[in-house]
Amino acid sequence: MRLHLTAASLALAAAIPPAYGAQTNAPAADRTPLKVTEIAGGLENAWSMQELPDGRILVTERTGQLRIVTVEGRVSDPITGLPEMATNGQGGLLDVLLAGDFATTGTIYFSYSEPRGPMSNGTSVMRATLKFAGSSGSLENGKVIFRQQPAASGSHHFGSRLVFDKTGALFVTTGERNILRDSAQDVSTHIGKVIRILPDGSVPKDNPFVGKTGAAPEVWSYGHRNLQGAALDPTTGKLWTTEHGPQGGDELNQPQAGKNYGWPIITYGIDYSGAPIGDGISEKAGMEQPVYYWKPSIATSGLAFYTGELFPGWKGNLLAGGLKANVLERLILKDDEVVAVEPLLTDLKQRIRDVRVAADGSVLVLTDDANGKLLRLTPGASASP
Repeated sequence: MRLHLTAASLALAAAIPPAYGAQTNAPAADRTPLKVTEIAGGLENAWSMQELPDGRILVTERTGQLRIVTVEGRVSDPITGLPEMATNGQGGLLDVLLAGDFATTGTIYFSYSEPRGPMSNGTSVMRATLKFAGSSGSLENGKVIFRQQPAASGSHHFGSRLVFDKTGALFVTTGERNILRDSAQDVSTHIGKVIRILPDGSVPKDNPFVGKTGAAPEVWSYGHRNLQGAALDPTTGKLWTTEHGPQGGDELNQPQAGKNYGWPIITYGIDYSGAPIGDGISEKAGMEQPVYYWKPSIATSGLAFYTGELFPGWKGNLLAGGLKANVLERLILKDDEVVAVEPLLTDLKQRIRDVRVAADGSVLVLTDDANGKLLRLTPGASASP
């Protein structure tokens, strides 16, 4: 359900406005003393990362490169063997995920915008084997296990995050490609959906639309705009996502099987022209409300549950990146509702693209820039402004 605030919490929110200038509808949390260390720079529009078993970090660059960053900050040459990509606009190399047995098999999954002919493209997911060679490596045995259908022209709203659920199935988030926004309501397509497949690309038998006429069996939930954050609650096993609204109306959701999240029929945002979206409504019977929404937009991207020990007060909190607002937000949850928010990293004035929790409990952050940075957050002596 949508967050409702008490009079006391509203008074606190008014008394302590968020420092980065974007309004939220939850009160500000106490500030955390934070140390920010730059591990590496020179990453071209870094998009996603995964910590390898030896502590090195696998990083995707949207422009089509996959690199390895050492703990000392050395950035490898591009890993070879990636497929052709459509790297214009918002497209390119997107998320990356290690298989559960990566340490023995080297299997990884990654999403990207795949060319589908001279004028069309779409979000695809490939499974491949990463072979190390010196400081870099190569991908072998690549196989596409998912292709968003239909393909479309254009260079916007590809999604896309990859998350394993507790059964080993793979969630894939997609966008509605901007020009196909009405298709987010059409369950025969993969447009504006959360997808759930098995690691080989086949469909789990318990997906909500399996066996239903006119529905794509891969669909888990629908009515989404452009989902660029996804994380699994390690305690409950529930999927959480963030998605971009238009002007305002970024959403935090907990997508459930077969449910409709409303886009483009309901939204808390407006169109970029200033006009309402559709009938300009934010609620409708049969459509789910966000757990939380941002108005104005922070441009959400990257999402992680904090599971480490370095920040004991953060246990069970969500960390959400914001591109437009140049912020990493710590969302404090209680009974699946956001009860307080702490803005972090606002002094950096950097677009926050991805966030992950490292094995040692530190927080890894990627900034999205032509000279993007990989940062490590640890407890420190001074709070982030």
